[in-house]
Amino acid sequence: MTVKLLTCALILFASTASAQTRNCADHAMVVERLASGYGETRQSIGLGADNTVVEVFASLDTGTWTITVTQAGGPTCLVASGGAFQALAEALPNTDSGA
Repeated sequence: MTVKLLTCALILFASTASAQTRNCADHAMVVERLASGYGETRQSIGLGADNTVVEVFASLDTGTWTITVTQAGGPTCLVASGGAFQALAEALPNTDSGA
């Protein structure tokens, strides 16, 4: 799915002159492009150690996924994408030392 990442990055770069790199654009624009172009919606969100917002977008229909990172007050950047996305709800492994 690296073609997807490159295509999305080129579209975002062409649309946003203020982007810091060609993989970045305004958050709302990234979300809209992932939804309209790939049917992806946000599946999870977290805060990185450096206070960046990390989001995983995916399409449960097609299996495509994209990971984005947003700096505080900055653009949203695409960092990875791929296919075969699966939503999981796994239990924690048993860590008992035995009884």
